[in-house]
Amino acid sequence: MPRGKHNDQRARYAVLKSMLEDRRREIQDKLRSLRETLPAELAEVKDTEEQSVHDFVQDVELALMEMKSATLAKIDEAIRRLENGSYGVCTECGTDLSEARLKALPFAAMCRPCQEREEESKIRNDNRAMREFAPQR
Repeated sequence: MPRGKHNDQRARYAVLKSMLEDRRREIQDKLRSLRETLPAELAEVKDTEEQSVHDFVQDVELALMEMKSATLAKIDEAIRRLENGSYGVCTECGTDLSEARLKALPFAAMCRPCQEREEESKIRNDNRAMREFAPQR
């Protein structure tokens, strides 16, 4: 491999790893902030209406925490792929992910067509499960 190309790959690796780690830190900070504010808010609730609003807000914050935790796991996996040399390659079909996709979603593991197929499959499976457990008429 020519020396210039090797240096370009090292530079790209450093930029990508830094970007993923920055994103990880940002999410960890937001999670920490959410965890710290939740207990304080519980002590301030005064009446049932306020409690209802507070419960709704807390549910939204907990959902955000779950999404951010899932994103952290994806970032950690992207860093592992970066370190083992498989970053930027679709985990399903093996094609290279586009630069635009990686810029928009640096922890993407699949190309857009494979991601869409997976999401459609998940929706079909969820719908099937809902029909199976729905009360019979």
